Formats: sequence, C-alpha cells, structure tokens
Amino acid sequence: MGEKTIPPETEDQKFPPSERLTYEEFLAWCDEDTWAEWVEGEVIMVSPASTRHQLLKKFLVTILDVYVHEKGLGEVIDAPFQMKTGPDLPGREPDLLFIAAAHTDRLRESYLAGPADLVVEIVSPESIARDRGEKFVEYERGGVLEYWLIDPERQQAEFYRLSPAGRYILVGGGSTGRYESQVVTGFWLEIDWLWQEPLPKVLQVLQRLGVV
Repeated sequence: MGEKTIPPETEDQKFPPSERLTYEEFLAWCDEDTWAEWVEGEVIMVSPASTRHQLLKKFLVTILDVYVHEKGLGEVIDAPFQMKTGPDLPGREPDLLFIAAAHTDRLRESYLAGPADLVVEIVSPESIARDRGEKFVEYERGGVLEYWLIDPERQQAEFYRLSPAGRYILVGGGSTGRYESQVVTGFWLEIDWLWQEPLPKVLQVLQRLGVV
C-alpha cells in the first residue's frame, strides 16, 4: 500500500486524508480532539455541536456517570471516542456510551471494540438523517442493546431496545413521561428534563435518583 496523502493542517483545523484508510490507520490519524467517523475507509468529519447540544450532553453524561459509578455498573464515555461494533461496520463517535461492567473488556486505548450496551445520540439538523438512518441500522446490526435518540429542537425522544430477534423495538418516547432504562439497572429520567431551560440542577436529579 502506498503512502497516504494527508493535507497540511493548521493549528485550528484538521483535514481528512485524501485517500481511504484502514481502520487502524484512521485510529493513528484521529487524535483525541478530532471528531470524525470511519465509513468504508473514508474519513467523515463531524460538524461542531451547538451550545444546546453540548449542555444537554454534559447533563446526561454527568448524571449517568455518577449513577453508574455509585452503583458499580460499568463505564460511561462521551464523544469524541470511537465505537466499532463489528469488523464489517463503520467506526462511529456516539454522543454517549455506557459499557456494562461485564463488557468493559471491549475497551481499548482509543476505541470500543464491540457494541456499547447503551448509545445516546443527540439529534441535530446536520445529523438527523444519519442518526435515524445509517447509525440506527448499524447499531442494530452491531448489537447495541439500547439506543436513545434525543431531538432537542423538536423536543422529542425515542427509546429503542434490541429484541431477541435482533431488531430495535420502540419502547418509549415523546416529550413527557418517565423512561426507565433496561441496561442501566434502576436508572430512569423524566423526559421533560431534557427540554428545560436551564436544564435541571444535577444535584437535585441525583438526589431523586437516590445516589447522593
């Protein structure tokens, strides 16, 4: 294989390689500050997230991370971090991953080698087709047990679980109500927390969850 041609980079911008890469080459190229995905050898740069997206992600990561560690359930990791659910599937960067304690052997230095137990994607106008289409099919095929799609612009959430037949089933959603996770034992959230401005205080939520 010939040498890969990588465009010159500036201090503030990282350009994708002009040629296709193996997944191993992609991991060597993609540093911890670069938001990119690997699809059939092509590097797909991920657009910068909005303030609302980042605040919502931080809220979910914080309450899930504290809950999971207090209960000893596994690990919570947020983007940028790669997940490759199978040898023939793309490398993606979900907004949030939960890996159950029984599956933390899938964690590598710079990616997850196999499916997370829970994946959360916060939908943006730029990502909506990918999150509902390509990624939905890939996560289903790859064996992600629970998939949350959260759309703050429409104030709608969808919660899917993998059936014994390997297909996603919609098990909850909407703009209000309570959702209880199957893979994060005992964890629940009020869906309308996700649309509040400002978002609920983390300490108050953790108190309701019974971990502080």
